[in-house]
Amino acid sequence: MPRTSPAPPPAQPAPPPAQPPVQPAPVATHCPYCALQCGMNLRPAGDTVEVVERADFPVNRGALCGKGRTAPAVLSSRVRLTEPLVRSAATGSLEPATWEEALARIAEGLGGTREAHGPDAVGVFGGGGLTNEKAYALGKFARVALGTSQIDYNGRFCMSSAAAAHQKAFGLDRGLPFPLEDIPRTGCVILVGSNLAETMPPALRYLTELKENGGTLIVVDPRRTRTAEQADLHLAPRPGTDLALALGLLHLVVAEGRTDEEFIRERTSGWPEARAGAMAHWPEMVERITGVPVPQLRSAARMFSDADTGMVLTARGPEQHSKGTDTVGAWINLCLATGHAGRPLSGYGCLTGQGNGQGGREHGQKADQLPGYRKLTDPAARAHVAGVWGVDPDSLPGPGRSAYELLDALGGDIKSLLLMGSNPVVSAPRATHIEQRLRSLDFLAVADVVLSETAALADVVLPVTQWAEETGTTTNLEGRVLLRRKAIDPPPGVRTDLEVLHGIAALLGHEKGFPTDAEEVFGELRRASAGGPADYSGISYRRITDENGVFWPCPDTAAGTSGAPGAVHPGTPRLFLDRFATADGRARFVPVVHRPAAEEPDADYPVLLTTGRVVAQYQSGAQTRRVAELNAAAPGPFVELHPRLADRVGVADGDPVAVVSRRGRAVAPARITDAIRDDTVFMPFHWPGEGRANNLTNPALDPTSRMPEFKVCAVRIGPAD
Repeated sequence: MPRTSPAPPPAQPAPPPAQPPVQPAPVATHCPYCALQCGMNLRPAGDTVEVVERADFPVNRGALCGKGRTAPAVLSSRVRLTEPLVRSAATGSLEPATWEEALARIAEGLGGTREAHGPDAVGVFGGGGLTNEKAYALGKFARVALGTSQIDYNGRFCMSSAAAAHQKAFGLDRGLPFPLEDIPRTGCVILVGSNLAETMPPALRYLTELKENGGTLIVVDPRRTRTAEQADLHLAPRPGTDLALALGLLHLVVAEGRTDEEFIRERTSGWPEARAGAMAHWPEMVERITGVPVPQLRSAARMFSDADTGMVLTARGPEQHSKGTDTVGAWINLCLATGHAGRPLSGYGCLTGQGNGQGGREHGQKADQLPGYRKLTDPAARAHVAGVWGVDPDSLPGPGRSAYELLDALGGDIKSLLLMGSNPVVSAPRATHIEQRLRSLDFLAVADVVLSETAALADVVLPVTQWAEETGTTTNLEGRVLLRRKAIDPPPGVRTDLEVLHGIAALLGHEKGFPTDAEEVFGELRRASAGGPADYSGISYRRITDENGVFWPCPDTAAGTSGAPGAVHPGTPRLFLDRFATADGRARFVPVVHRPAAEEPDADYPVLLTTGRVVAQYQSGAQTRRVAELNAAAPGPFVELHPRLADRVGVADGDPVAVVSRRGRAVAPARITDAIRDDTVFMPFHWPGEGRANNLTNPALDPTSRMPEFKVCAVRIGPAD
């Protein structure tokens, strides 16, 4: 038989096309840096995360600056702390240790000092970047576990003058009494001492939209910044004279009959005294003090008073002075006199700086404060919070020292310090002196994400989690309470700040009362804040998620006044529309008069120094200086000066310049530009070493807010030999 070939095998179906790997769902959260708290999505990617646009969050609408976009770089184990460090008695160096050893050393250091010298010999220093839960727990830890009155935080250096002025005028402090979305719809904005283009780039769009809508922008800044270049009118006063400028504008409003008499009569008190103070500051006098020409003063007064609605927004420029509270008060008086307050699309607002600068000043890490923005000296407030904490009200210590005064007392009355989320070696005024005070302590413990210049001085350093590795709430500059969500696990050996406080408290004999779960802590914070000025009791993690943030005050009204179900409080995006938070519901004019800066130029120190930020760095730079892209954009400090001043002192662009004050010396390259006054130099403050600007700054304090005078001091400059 013929041979036959075997039948071919049946055709195999083609393999299905390769499917792309399933991407993890992005986690909605917020940037770790400034008080905008821009929304972002994080997509886990191995041991880090990718930043993905989050267009649904109304503050930034998806936009991010370079700092926010590169924030995951600091999550890398190559640039951060991943294990506790303890200073060796044998070598004097910081060496790796177990958590048990590190916590025991801290309990021994703090507890031993308390035993030997009393509770007020132990200090606690917090930060405006801590979440609400951490700030709340830190204040409770200081007053309950340690029993000390000596607690304050670095936010004292940021918004305290504006906060004090808010309280005096309105009876309540919230950075902005309206959401950012109102700014483009007002008629005129006076922006005082803020360079939004570099400090909060995504917020610049609100000013752009203001002008597109036909509104006018007045910028007050001694430098012609990128923000000032957007202005319809740029006023460039001599540093330290913003108070005279505001009084001069109010004088013109009164003299030209531009006051809103009905608003003054119906909704304010104290006008005759404030008016008398302003009338002592006539235009020619104000020009001599500020250097702002009288025609510009008249234009500004008319632009603001003629607008149907208007806002004054201040930042650190007018606030970081020994008269910062009065200066902000003068700008508030201008708003009240023109009827630009307590009405839709009008008011005074402070552009809070740090990531949780608003929430951080509300819940107990300030020297004089209890949660809910309650006063530590108020017996009813003490009783309420003590009831939540389960302690005797009489056991709570009274108010302690403010931030600079606390740091200045280190090594003297205060012998041991626990520091969380701050780097005062770079950020404090008269920084060389503060570094010496830190070195003189018997014991220093620092909890941080990186080995900052301050952490490098510590006896114990604890590595703690970052924004993408933990859950917790912050409150942005609008008073909008937000939820940062955990996207990835931290490296092994890293713990949360709440776990740190729990562990130390347990070793000090407080095994209960310091939960490690953030939502549980927030629940306690809600109860402690209930009925206070900053009432969070109606806010929950679920509501924040569902509503894209909730504005305080937001009391818990769901139970109703009789215990029956009631309506859920919607939160308060806009304050003061019906009444101000004073006893009689009226805003209070506060009479103020100009006074010079604490330190004026003279023959030995003939030039003014002012300080500030640059777009690619943040605060003390402890984190941003570890990001290659940001360092490439802003590699180091500089001295900005006018060509005429450069000629007088004999320096060329790029030459090393020595800047000397009565407190210290700094050296940095010259950056010559006509965008600054010729009697003033500018230095950014993000760097340590010989370019540390805060070697120079003046710790003279505002008598009300205890704010140091960062923004002006007398210096001499010349070539660095």
